Amino acid sequence: MRKRTGKRFYTEDTESSECAEKNGWEMREYQGDAKSASGGQNSMTRTIEELIPDYIRGLPVYVPGRPIEEVERELKIHAVKLASNENPLGPSPRAVEAAKKALSDAHRYPDGGTHLLREALAARTGVSTEEIFVGLGSSEIIDLASRVLLRAGLQGMTSYGSYAPFSVAIRASGAELVLVPQRNFAFDLNAIAKALTPQTRVIYLANPNNPTGTAFSVEELENFVASVPEGVLVVLDEAYIHYAPSLNRRKSEEIYRKLKNLLILRTFSKVYGLAGMRIGFAIGQPGLLAAMNKLRTPFNTSGIAQAAALAALDDREHVDRCISTNASERNRLSEGFIKLGLRPVPSETNFIFMEVGPEAKAICDELLHLGVIVRPLGWMGFPDAIRVSVGTAEENEKCLAAMGKILTKRAGKGQLAAR
Repeated sequence: MRKRTGKRFYTEDTESSECAEKNGWEMREYQGDAKSASGGQNSMTRTIEELIPDYIRGLPVYVPGRPIEEVERELKIHAVKLASNENPLGPSPRAVEAAKKALSDAHRYPDGGTHLLREALAARTGVSTEEIFVGLGSSEIIDLASRVLLRAGLQGMTSYGSYAPFSVAIRASGAELVLVPQRNFAFDLNAIAKALTPQTRVIYLANPNNPTGTAFSVEELENFVASVPEGVLVVLDEAYIHYAPSLNRRKSEEIYRKLKNLLILRTFSKVYGLAGMRIGFAIGQPGLLAAMNKLRTPFNTSGIAQAAALAALDDREHVDRCISTNASERNRLSEGFIKLGLRPVPSETNFIFMEVGPEAKAICDELLHLGVIVRPLGWMGFPDAIRVSVGTAEENEKCLAAMGKILTKRAGKGQLAAR
């Protein structure tokens, strides 16, 4: 119970006081009216918007791909969405069935500790359950890593032209964002190593990289992590690793067991086809994950998502089919673009990145009106580039036909820049 004596508040809840002392919380007395508080009378006359820190106000808003329903409703056409790197084959039938079954318990709170899923993931990756963190997709874990380790006066680092939430997480912590230029549309690990300073605390890598689709080797990764000081966390986002023919996720796990300053991120959004469920996980040191657990939202993943993810893990046949279909369709789509005179960057993912010139945004708009939704990349630092997700054979054929029509029309009008 709280009581007031003059201008001093105190509590009779000794258990709360003991808890505060145990956790190192600072107990302060109220020392006067609003004028004596930090900021003085000035803070009482400012608007809420004016009190938002500049480093928060300056953050960009994440730009999602346009929903297919919105495009079809607006343009009154049948469209295919090749903009958000989703799995065109959808989730495992086992995952769908598990989600339906779990829906009957939707009136109950989910397992806040995600015990069954963490046990399954630990068994598959060869680590303890304390080294598994289940989050709201990879995005929540990206954010939490910065919140735990960064603050004003420190630095977070990533590559120019990589996954946008990396930069947002660093800036949202109040830390300085350091962007290192890419080399041949890929992370330049040597340049990143040279850019480290005593203030660096977190480095974000994506392998393969989004949006360029490139990857660095396992050997390059191990050499890089070994060269980084132990007090710097390397966050390795492997959202697309199942699609990468040159990579082996088991090798990343071996590096983690040898070099403890590595946090590996994986997701159920891509090869498992559960993007709408928003669930992913991390492999990391127990002390770091314990700190992240203190900051995460309670019940951050639904029981339905947990059940679907658990079932998806067991459907190896579906995963293999998704990987093989993507490989063959990625080759067909890439070869089709080459025949049209374009130069796609070799991809290790379920999408294709290519520079098409300063008319990139206009080409995306023209594709949209032909019923093909792709991604212009100006907002990710590539104003001359577009990203096309690999779809089904039918969807890819529609994309190639639409692109061919646009390029032929533009060539006739002399509108194409050199590609």
